[in-house]
Amino acid sequence: MRKVRRERVGELDVVITGGTDGVGGGDGPLVVLLHGFGAPGTDLVGLAPMLKVPPQMRFAFPAAPLSLAGPDLGFGAMGMMDARAWWLIDIERLQGQLMTGQFERLAAEVPDGLVAARNKIEKTLDELERGLRVPPGQTVLGGFSQGAMLSTDVMLRGRRKLAGVVIWSGTVIAEGEWRPLLSSSQGLPILQSHGVMDPILPFESAERLRSHLDGAGAKLDFVAFRGGHEIPDLVLSKTSAFLQRVLMA
Repeated sequence: MRKVRRERVGELDVVITGGTDGVGGGDGPLVVLLHGFGAPGTDLVGLAPMLKVPPQMRFAFPAAPLSLAGPDLGFGAMGMMDARAWWLIDIERLQGQLMTGQFERLAAEVPDGLVAARNKIEKTLDELERGLRVPPGQTVLGGFSQGAMLSTDVMLRGRRKLAGVVIWSGTVIAEGEWRPLLSSSQGLPILQSHGVMDPILPFESAERLRSHLDGAGAKLDFVAFRGGHEIPDLVLSKTSAFLQRVLMA
């Protein structure tokens, strides 16, 4: 069992692992990974030991601020008592839009709660980098699904210098706001992955994001895999290589 420590960082609960003592010690680089909508805050923690990276690399896994376990939201009733979200999503409405091919409308929407989520994760990143004494420019930010969308939004705002970004099964949101900011991704190493049979965020939506990032001059590694809304072994292998390249070179 890999060692972890849990603490409140900024306004979020965070699990920290890796480093010289197994719980964030040392002066190595930092990888911050954000879970997806409806997942528990610890959802991605088990991926850390599956990533083949040097032991001095530290990992942090923030839990999203919103709980979905209330009776009105229904997630708790389905057994996901720690289900969380970075912002709320109307699942039925989202599925209706996707089933009718309304990618333009989905991409254009600025989710209610996006600004609040971004502010919270920015504050947590500030405190993580300061508290763990992360060398400047030695942080990789990423996530899965909704966590990937939030990571992309933070990256495009350009407030901090990142070593790279990991986008697992993400898509375009707030397109009108993102377009003028795309130049901030120029030259930035980005790993983007997506399943060609994804039933939740169709592959076409990932290609839309890929086109934006390619056009802006990002150093993009795009990994398409035969699968759904998931992080398969192929993607973990590609992510391991990516992290070693951008953080340990």
